[in-house]
Amino acid sequence: MLISLSIKNYALIDDLQVNFSNGLTIITGETGAGKSILLGGISLILGKRADLTHINDTSKKCIIEASFDIANYNLKKFFRAENLDYESETIIRREILPSGKSRAFVNDSPVNLSILSLLGDQLIDIHSQHQTLELTHNDFQFQIIDALANNTSNLKEYEIKLKTYKEAKAELDKLNFLKSEALKEQDYNTFLLKELEDASLISGELEELETEYETLNNVESIKEELSISNQLLSDEQVGLLNTLTALKNSFLKLSKISSTYNQLYQRINSTLIEIDDLYGDLERVQDNLEANPNRLEVVNAKLQAIHNLLLKHSAINIEELINIQIKLSNKVATAENIDEDIELKQQELIAIKNELNSLAKIIHQQREKAIPKLIFQLEDILVDLGMENAKFDISLILEDEFLNNGKDSLLLLFTANKGGEFKPLKKAASGGELSRIMLAIKSILSRYIQLPSIMFDEIDSGVSGEISNKMAAIMMQMSKTLQVFTITHLPQIAAKGDTHFKVYKEDKNNKTATHLVKLNEDERIVEVAQMLGGEKMSSSAIAHAKQLLN
Repeated sequence: MLISLSIKNYALIDDLQVNFSNGLTIITGETGAGKSILLGGISLILGKRADLTHINDTSKKCIIEASFDIANYNLKKFFRAENLDYESETIIRREILPSGKSRAFVNDSPVNLSILSLLGDQLIDIHSQHQTLELTHNDFQFQIIDALANNTSNLKEYEIKLKTYKEAKAELDKLNFLKSEALKEQDYNTFLLKELEDASLISGELEELETEYETLNNVESIKEELSISNQLLSDEQVGLLNTLTALKNSFLKLSKISSTYNQLYQRINSTLIEIDDLYGDLERVQDNLEANPNRLEVVNAKLQAIHNLLLKHSAINIEELINIQIKLSNKVATAENIDEDIELKQQELIAIKNELNSLAKIIHQQREKAIPKLIFQLEDILVDLGMENAKFDISLILEDEFLNNGKDSLLLLFTANKGGEFKPLKKAASGGELSRIMLAIKSILSRYIQLPSIMFDEIDSGVSGEISNKMAAIMMQMSKTLQVFTITHLPQIAAKGDTHFKVYKEDKNNKTATHLVKLNEDERIVEVAQMLGGEKMSSSAIAHAKQLLN
């Protein structure tokens, strides 16, 4: 329930602070006093888009804040899902900045408007002429019937199963598409795969093959260069090894004279050891090097095959070719095994479809049981609301396809007159009749489900006399289980509230401002009397007001 509301710098409201209680709260005021402004401010808290023109003083931001007691609303799961801090007394704040930007917070956590709107739908149901039109929509009509049919858990299970069914069907469609594509490309993909498999590709192999090819292709010149190198190292006259050995022997004597010569000797010796190792390695390379025309032919063929494949597949290296080979292998395997996958998916789909059909049948049966109950209760309430000839004809048609809420299509027909032709609700009922039907429906729903706080915006428009008393009685009954607000011009309804607020305008310092004030007992008598007889209250109007209030 709505506990408190604060509105600052919104339209004609400068600064409003008000607390609310449970039960039936009445809001009255002259036409143009600002009741729509109050509703507009509350709508912003519920996620309606902001408009910069609503800011009164454009140099300041507009702030609207409301606190709600949500202990009985079963909203903990919603708060967890949206990563919000749950508080049994939850505070929602909306700010409109002078720049036109809007911010929203739930318990000081920033939220976007879509989340705020989802939460708002579960906190306050603002009934207006626009919402009355929902009566003519199938979705809303199903909500009413399903509430009486106790279909909530069945519909949740159906929704989950329908999602699974759609996903499985999409997977089956994908498999069938893959099969048709695979069949078109199967032979070509198999040929390409065999080419790659025959190449026996190994990651990093290209560089090794190119090195081996260069070596085998240049054996004689390499041997010649190695021979020259060995001669430079081992020649008896000018060879580097003999020269370094003589140099070492020369410094052997000097090394004993001082540390300086000894260091030079050590360096010469180290160089000699390194050159000797180098000579040994050159000899081994030279001994192992031999011409191999057969191997050269094999390497050349392998390189040519790899380069052809790189060109064919527009690949940069062997690693890309290997990835292409894996993908082709998967495509070929998929094509070969896809019939089995399709059969398994078809069996899965049949099983889910059977479960969905069972759920849809249960939902349908529950609805069929609830419809007579709904018709009886609606027609019974509407008799009290001056529509004694109102009749409903509601039929369910079990369709072949799965719909979002079962397999039913719904036809709700109505006639307001005895012997009249049944027609769809939007063609058969006037605006005033739709308002009374909506009130009857809200009254019925409040017996079956936990509704949020409800705010009726002049639902009594076009109604007077005894019928207004009946409407007031319905609202009073509803207020026993939920918080009910009603904006009204009828004294008969205004007198039935547990609390009464008045919206009024005041001109001060060349500025018009809208205010909302809670009326005490004496002020309520005056307000109801003015609603009965105008500004010039007669004693009879005051007496009548007291009678209504008592």
